[in-house]
Amino acid sequence: MAIGGRSHMRHETDENWMARGRCNDQPPSLFFPSDGVGVEIAKRICAECPVKEPCREYALANRIDHGVWGGTSERERRRILRSRRLAAEAATSAR
Repeated sequence: MAIGGRSHMRHETDENWMARGRCNDQPPSLFFPSDGVGVEIAKRICAECPVKEPCREYALANRIDHGVWGGTSERERRRILRSRRLAAEAATSAR
């Protein structure tokens, strides 16, 4: 989800991918659903998006905790971040 995310930036990123997102011609509210059905609808749009990965990474890097970004919900992004943190800790501990 690219629409509306710019205000959440913590650091400079290459945002050229945002113009190519399938979300550009959709209402932003579609990507900020209040229920699970809405999340699934947004994720279906993201599923075929050519910039799904940079969108998800943008949301992860900027700790955006609302909406569907890159086909992931808030909960899924928290799991990804936790998994990455644990993997980094394990790698550090193994040294």
